[in-house]
Amino acid sequence: MTISNPGHASKGKTVSPAVLVLEDGRVFRGRAYGAVGETFGEAVFNTGMSGYQETLTDPSYHRQVVVMTSPHVGNTGVNDEDAESRQIWVAGYVVRDPARVPSNWRSRRSLDEELTSQGVVGISGIDTRALTRHLRERGAMRVGIFSGDAVADEGMLLTKVRQAPEMTGASLSDEVTTTEAYVVPAIGEKKFTVAALDLGIKGMTPHRMAERGIEVHVLPSTATVEDVYAMNPDGFFLSNGPGDPSTVDLTVVRAVLARKTPLFGICFGNQILGRALGFGTYKLKYGHRGINQPVQDRTTGKVEVTAHNHGFAVDAPLDKVSETPFGRAEVSHVCLNDQVVEGLQLLDQPAFSVQYHPEAAAGPHDAAYLFDRFVSLMEGQRA
Repeated sequence: MTISNPGHASKGKTVSPAVLVLEDGRVFRGRAYGAVGETFGEAVFNTGMSGYQETLTDPSYHRQVVVMTSPHVGNTGVNDEDAESRQIWVAGYVVRDPARVPSNWRSRRSLDEELTSQGVVGISGIDTRALTRHLRERGAMRVGIFSGDAVADEGMLLTKVRQAPEMTGASLSDEVTTTEAYVVPAIGEKKFTVAALDLGIKGMTPHRMAERGIEVHVLPSTATVEDVYAMNPDGFFLSNGPGDPSTVDLTVVRAVLARKTPLFGICFGNQILGRALGFGTYKLKYGHRGINQPVQDRTTGKVEVTAHNHGFAVDAPLDKVSETPFGRAEVSHVCLNDQVVEGLQLLDQPAFSVQYHPEAAAGPHDAAYLFDRFVSLMEGQRA
């Protein structure tokens, strides 16, 4: 059975009923958005008011169903320039009011059409504020979206949701990484060479380094120490990515630290550096996802608005310098909302990381200085 939906993003399209089922039994009913069928993942919410195309194509969202807190989504359609990777990675998409008609000079197609063409099952027309409040109170949890022939008895759907894999213990980097190494050339004069480990890298990240004269060699997540040093790099970069950081092999990172090669990590890379230094990681109740998170750089006192996408965090002391196998380390950045560790730095060698996304795609540019800080580390090491 289908129903007419005059407010849907694609005019004249008949839209199937859809149902969203959380693993604790909460149910939301709405309309199909994007592909029709069923999908499962971890329900998380994103507080960004814009940048949905970059969000959808961020590999860090692999196996997650993203709930948009902004009520109106799809206004600017989809273009061919703003994707951050080769495909949409979210497992499902939840919006309240999809745009009826996209309006932007760069738009090539509607968001609904893009979701449909890439097989992303979504739901619209539900109270996303109520769903977000539920996730804030109960925490991120498994969820299923069902539409078309997939809609069935709620008890049966709930059983399916509870059989889906959890995010804790999930090793996902190898599923989103590049299959072959590639090079992003420096823009203008080449000053440095950086080996970047692709754990789910976004396209804008190597571009930001290229803007600073860095030739970036992007390597698969399975790269060895020999692969990293084959191009005699001036620095090493740990990218963002999905999954549980406790599942990642730390051999390469520890080898880089042992050689005192300048290291910069972001998001998942911050968690990997933390574990390599001997700190633990833990799962946040509902994580940080959006482009409006306040963070303080404790090394300068500066407060910056930053872009986040993480459900795990580093467990490191905020009030003291820690001794690690690679020298002294301290927490360099902290989230002002909840005091979660947002950055680490070593004091006895050139290595640092942040828990957020300084490439600003999508998001504010407050944290762009971190790429300059990475350049300064490489300059200092070369000198």
